[in-house]
Amino acid sequence: MKYFAFVALILAAVDVASAQQMVITPAKGQSPAQIEKDKAECQSIAQQTSGYNPSQPASAPSNAPRSRGGRARGTAVGAMAGAAKAEVNAQRYPGYANVNEDVQQQYRQNQAKSSAAAGAVIGGAQQRRQRRQLNAQQAQQTSQASAGANSFNQSYKSCLIGRAYSVQ
Repeated sequence: MKYFAFVALILAAVDVASAQQMVITPAKGQSPAQIEKDKAECQSIAQQTSGYNPSQPASAPSNAPRSRGGRARGTAVGAMAGAAKAEVNAQRYPGYANVNEDVQQQYRQNQAKSSAAAGAVIGGAQQRRQRRQLNAQQAQQTSQASAGANSFNQSYKSCLIGRAYSVQ
C-alpha cells in the first residue's frame, strides 16, 4: 500500500515536471516579457479547461488506517456466539442438566471452537474486502490525477502553439 502511494506521488511529480520542462520557442520573435505573459495566460487557460493546477501538490491517496485484526475480532465474536449458542441449546434440552459437568463443558468448548473458526473466516474475508476497496479508491485517485495532468499539458501546449510558439 505504501508502495502504491509512493508511485502515485512520483507520477504526480513527473506530470508537474513535464509541464514545466516543455521547451518553448517563440516562432515570431516574441519578447521575453511577451513570452512570460503568454505562458502565464496559457497556464491559466489550461487550469480552467482541465481543472488541474500543477503548482498545487497532487492530493495523495487517502491514508486511511489499514484494518488489522479482522480474523482475531471474528474469532472472538464467533467464540462468544458459540458459547451463547451452546447455553441456549442446553436450556432447550431438559436432559442436558443431568449430563456430567465435564461433558457439558466439552460441549460448550466444541461449540465455541467451531463458531470461533467460522468467525475467523468471516473476519478475514471482511478485512480483505475492505483492503480491496481501499486499493480501488487509491487507484482511481491516481488515475484521475494523471488524467488531469495530461489534460492540462495538452491544453497548455495547444494554447502556446496557437500563440505562435513551438513547443516540444
